Amino acid sequence: MSKITAAITAVGGYVPETKLTNFDLEKMVDTNDEWIRSRTGISERRILKEPGKGSSDMAVPAIEEILRKKNLDPKEIDCIICATVTPDMVFPATANIIADKIGATNAWGYDLSAACSGFLFALSSGAMYIESGRFKKVIVVGVDKMSAIVDYTDRTTCIIFGDGAGAVLLEASEDGLGIQDSILKSDGSGRHYLHMKAGGSVKPATAETVAAREHFAYQEGQAVFKFAVKGMADVSAELLERNNLTGEDIAWLVPHQANLRIIDATANRMGLDKEKVMINIQKYGNTTAATLPLCLWDWENKLKKGDKIVLAAFGGGFTWGATLLTWAYEGK
Repeated sequence: MSKITAAITAVGGYVPETKLTNFDLEKMVDTNDEWIRSRTGISERRILKEPGKGSSDMAVPAIEEILRKKNLDPKEIDCIICATVTPDMVFPATANIIADKIGATNAWGYDLSAACSGFLFALSSGAMYIESGRFKKVIVVGVDKMSAIVDYTDRTTCIIFGDGAGAVLLEASEDGLGIQDSILKSDGSGRHYLHMKAGGSVKPATAETVAAREHFAYQEGQAVFKFAVKGMADVSAELLERNNLTGEDIAWLVPHQANLRIIDATANRMGLDKEKVMINIQKYGNTTAATLPLCLWDWENKLKKGDKIVLAAFGGGFTWGATLLTWAYEGK
């Protein structure tokens, strides 16, 4: 019997209609378009502004796109893994809310929190369910409503983040397609540099924590940048070496869209031409767990069956990793 691998067989995505441009931010904080673009590569980002809407409301249309493309009944979905740091509620899991909204009544699911590496970690988890032979169809969705936890008076963080969702369908392949290898890492000492100060069990919400603006993302930018450049570049190079590959063998790098300079450093370390790097940070910003699947969504019609693709990410916590996969279908 052939070895079962987990292949991505469909991609879906969703971004809100509302655009927040650099020029809009100029009116809100002490910054300007040139400063933001030169340091991050971002020109605009999407914001989910409608009252009462959360991460599940972006994940649902992304998954429904997959259902349409594959002509799938939602009852055929076995499992939903939702990578997010902005769940609809502390509990229940956003994955469960998504399942209810799309009618996936036979699916079980859970949320996975690994910040910007969340989708990568969730993809590896979903792949193992497929490889085990126990499940036939697993949805992995990366979604974050970062506007819910961004302080729009803090010019160092509010310029970076946007809202969005991307999803993939994992199914079994016996042709050697799909996920080939992953290197995933974490280092909890990084929590000091990128975290939310209040709202967890250590420091529950009080009137004082709200007044002190401690329910927003806190980041020490220089420290995070230094760790991210090294972490993402090192692990991507290690993945190639472990699989006896060079940059010439790779059709596409799908990097986490945090900062253009981090992306460039990773591509350079892998020996990749810029034409092989997916970059959409200029129009979406950093959508945290959604950046990798949104890249696959944007580039889907350029992907060819058999393409070797590397996905790489770095996130708060710290979390980081890289995954090698062989694309399973013609994008067109």
